[in-house]
Amino acid sequence: MRQSRPAVIETARTIEITGSSTNTVEDAINGAIAKASKTLHNLRWFQVSEVRGAIENNKVTHWQVTMKVGFTLD
Repeated sequence: MRQSRPAVIETARTIEITGSSTNTVEDAINGAIAKASKTLHNLRWFQVSEVRGAIENNKVTHWQVTMKVGFTLD
């Protein structure tokens, strides 16, 4: 006979954050998540919703990434 296990129920919250970098989109994402993790815990996922940048002298000089970040509540 198979034993039933209690259902695991998690409640999550989503916030929107924006990170920036003069190097890469990936650095902007990682920097924003690192900063958010200093005050939030149980970060689980992210979804990039917008990527913007600055151009000077025909070169990309700055990346800005807006993303949703999900985390579970205690």
